[in-house]
Amino acid sequence: MSGPDLLAWIAAWPVAVALRGSATLYLFVNAAHILSIGLLVGAIVPLDLRLLGFFGNVPVSMVGPFLARMAATGLLLAIVTGICLFSVRPVAYATNIAFLTKVALVCFGIANALLLHLHPHWSAAIAGGPLSIRVRFAAFVSLTVWIGAVLAGRWIGFL
Repeated sequence: MSGPDLLAWIAAWPVAVALRGSATLYLFVNAAHILSIGLLVGAIVPLDLRLLGFFGNVPVSMVGPFLARMAATGLLLAIVTGICLFSVRPVAYATNIAFLTKVALVCFGIANALLLHLHPHWSAAIAGGPLSIRVRFAAFVSLTVWIGAVLAGRWIGFL
């Protein structure tokens, strides 16, 4: 299936048709997307700040696993709702530089998180060990990338 055929298939998806046909349904899916992003970023920012050395009196072992799970939940919900929203206008979004930037940043953010969580330094940090330079760097990258993804997402509507 070629790119244009895939985009046409996505646009014909029953969810896309339903969203285009119901302003109320679109409103709820859009609100769910925003709430999902809020959950994602609302968990990532305090976790990254803690990993960067802020709030030193809060043990990473206590907040790290919980905030990481909340961020993952927000990410999963944002992806599902984002796919639904994308399906409404796939051809327009596929050529929107802000959308493409957002997708690239989200992919980079996911890769950064996966690499961190697979690294032994993350296990050491959540076990109460020291915060290595690798963990701190990943937190800095995460904070930058996810804020950038939110900004790119807001930019989509202006193009």
